[in-house]
Amino acid sequence: MRIARSAAVGAAVLAALGCASSGVRTAPAGAPEAGPPTMPASASIGARAALNALRAEIDSMADAPEFRNAYWGILIVDAESGDTLYSRNAGKLFMPASNMKLVTGSVALATLGPDFRFETAFAARGPIRDSVLDGDLLVYGRGDPTLSDHRYAGDAMAPLRDIADSLASRGIRRITGQLLSGDDAFPDADLGFGWSWDDLSSDYSAGVDELFFNEGFANIIVHGARRAGDPAAVTVAPAPSYPVVISHVMTGETPTLAATGNGSRFARRTHIHVALDSLTSAFLLAGHIAPNAVDTLVVVYPNQHTAYMMALGDALTERGITVAGQPASATAPIDTLFTYRSPALREILRLLYKPSQNQIAEILLKTIGLERTGVGSADSGRRVVRDSLLAWGALRDGFQLRDGSGLSRYDYLSPTTIVHILATMRMRPTFPVFYDALPVAGTDGTLESRMRGTLAQGNAHAKTGSISNARSLSGYVRTSDGRLLLFSLLCNNWTVRASDVLHVQDVITERLAALTLGASH
Repeated sequence: MRIARSAAVGAAVLAALGCASSGVRTAPAGAPEAGPPTMPASASIGARAALNALRAEIDSMADAPEFRNAYWGILIVDAESGDTLYSRNAGKLFMPASNMKLVTGSVALATLGPDFRFETAFAARGPIRDSVLDGDLLVYGRGDPTLSDHRYAGDAMAPLRDIADSLASRGIRRITGQLLSGDDAFPDADLGFGWSWDDLSSDYSAGVDELFFNEGFANIIVHGARRAGDPAAVTVAPAPSYPVVISHVMTGETPTLAATGNGSRFARRTHIHVALDSLTSAFLLAGHIAPNAVDTLVVVYPNQHTAYMMALGDALTERGITVAGQPASATAPIDTLFTYRSPALREILRLLYKPSQNQIAEILLKTIGLERTGVGSADSGRRVVRDSLLAWGALRDGFQLRDGSGLSRYDYLSPTTIVHILATMRMRPTFPVFYDALPVAGTDGTLESRMRGTLAQGNAHAKTGSISNARSLSGYVRTSDGRLLLFSLLCNNWTVRASDVLHVQDVITERLAALTLGASH
């Protein structure tokens, strides 16, 4: 699919958005939003009719009685002519949910480059003699987010085994000291600003650190015994030694509440409760599991740094390298052994956008700060992102940044800002990387099951967003006659089913894909 990105056309789009770029005049802060888009004089009768029908349909859906208390923000722009095809509250601020990742990922791509790789250095503090490292193994992490089941086909331990093999290839079979972090590249809080307390036990709200393993979470697998009354077996993956689990789960049958006339009916059901012991950082399991049944519980690592180090220790053990953990000299000479490099950012963006992975976004935010300012904090990353958006011509009052992923309910973006980012990225030579990383309607990622059987399937490349009372969909779609459109569809504060909001966003995108504008409209 051809993606045009000429500078002249891009400037026309940015001018149409009213953004500060190359002398383009911007509307004063607080000015009322412009009225409905005007029809270009050159538009054909058919294009005029198609656009009028599109606008009427969008108005009908957004103004439906069930959405009378909802807040819609919509902007649709022709990427090639710069014409605004539809605008509603385009300059207002909305909670964008994961559309915030469009901001973080675009600035990361522009700042770090598509070939950027995270580097994790391994060093010996102490001499190596006769296959023994007489001292500590130091790990200098910088936030590599790719050591995960997701990236390595269900085996997050694979890259750590490669690291263990690199140690073994240098003749190391025993480490007398400990596995230690060499520095603190991300010195601020592990969690994002304004994250919901109620979400912190969920895998999508795991904190991040410069040493990071399996996207911040583990699986606890509970296996029912063959006979009722026997204790269930418990294993932990991907690293078998962490977190610690104390299980009181028994194999048995749980009575239902429904009576049969002869008493309570029994059914083979599983009910397991999990809780984190804040004193010991162990997970406590209680409940019942049916005979021979298997249940998997997803838990956030109590400590991300510990999770990485324990997983590394498991990999070393698997490769026959022992770690004694004895006290070692902190003043011994340090020699770098090797550096492990992550996949390139062009691949990491796909891991970010396709499944909407929050922790990668947070790590990228801190990495932007680390690489540009020397401080790997969310605050330093936000400053770089803010300055980048302003340099690209976005309006100062069109965004409010708090985290990198959109989990924070203090993030705000306007549809104009989002479309401005989409237009700016389209003009950059790295646009194919950005475009291909986005979910594709009816094909993959968070859009895999949406818009199937329509002209949007395999066509619309867009980022979804979902937190409580906020749904977003922004990206690119081609019309039936090949014109590329930029769109941002945001909705906040409804009281209907969220699926009703998604339906409207899908229908609009489908209508854009079916639109015929002709060579000029």
